[in-house]
Amino acid sequence: MKILLIINDAPYGSEKAYNALRIANQLNKDHADVEVRLFLIADAVACAIPNQTTPNGYYNIERMLKLALTKGSKVKICGSCLEARGLKEIQLVEGTEISNMPELANWIVESDKVISF
Repeated sequence: MKILLIINDAPYGSEKAYNALRIANQLNKDHADVEVRLFLIADAVACAIPNQTTPNGYYNIERMLKLALTKGSKVKICGSCLEARGLKEIQLVEGTEISNMPELANWIVESDKVISF
C-alpha cells in the first residue's frame, strides 16, 4: 500500500505539519509494508530547512522529518513553492528531493490513500 501525505502549512504556527509527521512516523513504525510518501507544498516547504532550533519541550519538525526519512519515507518538495519564497538555492534536509506538480500528480494517481494537511 502507498500512502501520500500532502502538507500545505508552515512547520510552526499550526500543528498540521506536526500531526502529518506524527502519522507518517507511526505508519513507518507499525506498518513496515506501507510506503509512506510526503509532499511539501506551499508554506510547508520550510519544513525541509535544516538547523531548526526550537525551545526545549517543543516539537522540532526537522527532527521528525529526518526520522521519517530514516524509516523509509520518500519526501519531495515543490520547487515552484521554494522559488516563490526565495528558498530555491538553500540547502535542504538531506534525503529530500525538489519536485514539481507533474510528479505530485503521479504520486496522487499511484497512491492508495491521499491525506492532505
